[in-house]
Amino acid sequence: MENFEERAVNRVTLRTGNTSLPFKGLKSGRNLQFVDKELEVIKNEVAESNLITPQSGNNQTISFGSEFGSYPIRGVMPDYSHIEKLQIKPGDGRFINILDINNENKIIVIDKKIEETLFKDKSAIDKYVKVGQLMYKVVGINTKKEGWGGPIAYIPFSTYQSIYNPSKKFNRIIFTVEGLETKEENEIFNESLRKDIASSMSFDADDKQALYINNSQEDYIETQKIFGGITLFVAIIGVFTLIAGIVGVSNIMLVSVKERTREIGIRKAIGAPPMSILKTIVLESILITAIFGYIGMLAGIGITEAANFMLEQAAAAQVAGEGPQMSVFKNPTVNLEYVLISTLILIASGVIAGYMPAYKAVKVKPIEAMRKE
Repeated sequence: MENFEERAVNRVTLRTGNTSLPFKGLKSGRNLQFVDKELEVIKNEVAESNLITPQSGNNQTISFGSEFGSYPIRGVMPDYSHIEKLQIKPGDGRFINILDINNENKIIVIDKKIEETLFKDKSAIDKYVKVGQLMYKVVGINTKKEGWGGPIAYIPFSTYQSIYNPSKKFNRIIFTVEGLETKEENEIFNESLRKDIASSMSFDADDKQALYINNSQEDYIETQKIFGGITLFVAIIGVFTLIAGIVGVSNIMLVSVKERTREIGIRKAIGAPPMSILKTIVLESILITAIFGYIGMLAGIGITEAANFMLEQAAAAQVAGEGPQMSVFKNPTVNLEYVLISTLILIASGVIAGYMPAYKAVKVKPIEAMRKE
């Protein structure tokens, strides 16, 4: 779930490929590239589309003073920040805006790692860096870590196209969709989208190699089903584990009351009222289950906290390297609310388990109770 939150779950990524089927006299094997026309198709003809950005990129040397490094440069539009959920903290400037796009401004947003490398302990905001042979003004610092790869720099898409890509062609479009709640709806949408783009770019809509569609919303729905199955499985295990605990507590209290039947008879014989005997046994039941329930709760919390500490240490050590930060489990601790509810259920079970045999025992005549071995 944490990984899904790293970017918009309703994002769709389009990537061009090579045609594998002939179409209306055009040969197969054509390399396809998007142009601005496809952006307009998605904006105007795809009703479900919302945020949208094209993406182009290459590697450039970025330098400031005597410091330099080779980094990926991405030409994007303002919506990219929301789709990828970039993090620009207060005081760290801003992302690309529509004025930058319209005016083809030479501004750049860099990842925090680039700032640390080029500027050391200084702020990069409003400073000029050299990208290749051109100067760009740093207007923002992104502090979100990329899941894969190293740090990245972002410039206006129009600026990128004008300087680095005069053909104006590109091979990636990212946009978000709204209103697709089921797998079936997403499958229908994917086919409709493929037909719209195929019509615009003149290729066969059945040609899967001409256009690659990655629908994260569809993947998210499928993953949620898996999570739902896992949750149900864990819930069943939890319930049966709780039942096993209840049976254990019940057996302890049944044995405890049975062993004290003779004591109960003596107390009744010397005038102890039934309620007094009942109170004593129920109080003992509460104390036993509460004390050992609390010990078990602390032990369980301690184990999960230790596991969480080890996972955090492993993740922190991994971030220091060049590889991606990855973890199978995120915070394996249990919600305290569930822990308290489970403990209270066991305490209540112990009370009930102690009360039933105790109630039966206080109803027995003293002479019969005293005869019990």
